[in-house]
Amino acid sequence: MITEGKIIKIAGPVIVADGMRGTQMYEMVKVGNDKLIGEIIELEGDTATIQVYEETAGLKPGEMVESTGGPLSVELGPGIIGSIFDGIQRPLETIKAISGDYIERGVDVPSLPKDKKWTFKPVAKAGQKVLGGDVLGEVQETSAVLQKILVPPTMEGTLKSIVAEGVYTVVDDIAEVETSKGTEKVQMMQKWPVRKGRPYKAKLDPDIPLVTGQRAQDTFFPVAKGGTAAIPGPFGSGKTVTQQQLAKWADADIVVYVGCGERGNEMTEVLKEFPKLEDPKTGKPLMDRTVLIANTSNMPVAAREACVYTGITIAEYFRDQGYDVALMADSTSRWAEAMREISGRLEEMPGEEGYPAYLASRLAQFYERAGRVTTVGTEDKTSSVSVVGAVSPPGGDLSEPVTQNTLRICKVFWALDASLADKRHFPSIDWLQSYSLYVDSVQGWWAGNVGDEWRATRDQAMILLQKESELQEIVQLVGPDALPDRERITLETSRMIREDFLQQNAYHEVDTYCSPAKQYQMLKTIVMFQDQATAALERGAPSADIINIPVKEDIGRMKFIAEDEFETAVKEIQEKIVKQCAEV
Repeated sequence: MITEGKIIKIAGPVIVADGMRGTQMYEMVKVGNDKLIGEIIELEGDTATIQVYEETAGLKPGEMVESTGGPLSVELGPGIIGSIFDGIQRPLETIKAISGDYIERGVDVPSLPKDKKWTFKPVAKAGQKVLGGDVLGEVQETSAVLQKILVPPTMEGTLKSIVAEGVYTVVDDIAEVETSKGTEKVQMMQKWPVRKGRPYKAKLDPDIPLVTGQRAQDTFFPVAKGGTAAIPGPFGSGKTVTQQQLAKWADADIVVYVGCGERGNEMTEVLKEFPKLEDPKTGKPLMDRTVLIANTSNMPVAAREACVYTGITIAEYFRDQGYDVALMADSTSRWAEAMREISGRLEEMPGEEGYPAYLASRLAQFYERAGRVTTVGTEDKTSSVSVVGAVSPPGGDLSEPVTQNTLRICKVFWALDASLADKRHFPSIDWLQSYSLYVDSVQGWWAGNVGDEWRATRDQAMILLQKESELQEIVQLVGPDALPDRERITLETSRMIREDFLQQNAYHEVDTYCSPAKQYQMLKTIVMFQDQATAALERGAPSADIINIPVKEDIGRMKFIAEDEFETAVKEIQEKIVKQCAEV
């Protein structure tokens, strides 16, 4: 039943309409003569408060508001991969073809192309029992993604019929399922409300690392598959490049990149760069396994508030197919600012710094949809959604509410430091402020797959970096020559860890990615230098001679040695360390 009301008040992106009895919270509505898309966010009697996802200038009291009968939902099916959507899943390429470079108000285009035909290959057979999440067939959507067409999560019954292999659109009926409610038809396309998480059987412990190929993240502050990470940092500290590196190299099958309110020039850079990036796994364009949601700061704030839910719902859809998904949100600060503006229009009681009192719960609702799970269906599939959210605190102030509330939720904190970025030390992750609560969880994987001594080596390196921080205060007062010999060696080893290990060139063909095995051997070699140098010092060798041994140059060049040559090269370097320290 369609309900029609009338606008009685307009306050920016928020309008109030009368005569809306019979509607529900979070129901989608069409507002005014231009049929602008909106969502009910407050109901009192037959009066509804609606946030509108488009510019509301020109709306007048008395214009009609029409309900659609369902919540804000996304369309899921073939056609998602490689697409560029706005915050409410409108395809920007299609809109550009219709209305040019600017999105016209009220433009109504389908999220997925309804006329495009896909080759559907059935894998299920008529007569078999099916549960929500079971695979009915497959569509080779791109060179990198074989999309699995699933029984909708809420459906259960007997497969009455399924079409033969052939070409079909996403709205063609491909199967019929006999359920307790009768015969239900299934299409390749599903709809799912964005604010409701898709179901799963069980959430699993996050004990497998999401390998990113970035040494600072993998070795020192690892994130697990299904984990959550935050990247706070001031303007120019490298948040966007860090997220692009993770998108390109992370051990994930699908990448969902959500630009939730970043500046237009930053989002333009992403839109220009991503289609050109080559997928190192396949050699094909990275867009063949990427979904981009572009919602810049000059787009309506309400759509900015919705875009993270759109992104996480698309991520969950691919998770249900058995894929590991990495979602990048850039940046959640802009999302929180949109919430603050809408809250102000609603005249709600503000919390800290004007943000709404429910800021923490909204952030938690978003991040808790990450996880490594056993999916629904007859066959158990293990898959994950990992969420990495950039935070842009004003002036780099990490004590502001968005950063602090994110810290309480996320288990990995990669704090970017402007002073490191100014020194051209990238990624500019501050090793003293950053942390990961997954270190204990993933150490079993590292011990079993990379090296038994990974945890001990990592911990020893962290102790050296913390010791260096303490010594730097003394060095600044009296100079390095006043330090005892043992501390001078500690400073030199710490410099190696910083410059030769933590610093990584995203634009160097070899250094841009470092495998876990190479990371472990590199750090083990630097720690070996510390141990051998300390032993030489105890034998009476002068610290100046130890610090200047020639093998240091080889250690500095380790990061640029190709993976296939590294094993032989690192053995030679380790032998040189032992020999040269013994000869000092």
